[in-house]
Amino acid sequence: MEVKICIGSSCHLKGSQKLVELFQKSIAENKLQGRVTLAGSFCTGMCNREGVTITVDGKIYTGITPESFDGFFNENILKAI
Repeated sequence: MEVKICIGSSCHLKGSQKLVELFQKSIAENKLQGRVTLAGSFCTGMCNREGVTITVDGKIYTGITPESFDGFFNENILKAI
């Protein structure tokens, strides 16, 4: 599974670095190294007023925040593996 976190200007200002840290921690805690590839991407053109854009295996999700991270990870990463 490939997860790309937008690190473009807008998403950077909305906290993409914190989401990178949360992904790294959750991948390690769930022993998903080798099963989930985490990468950065530049603007996908899907900027949202709130939150960061994340692409999971080509599917784009917008508006992800540190507060919504746990639900997003459980629903879109853990359930998909």
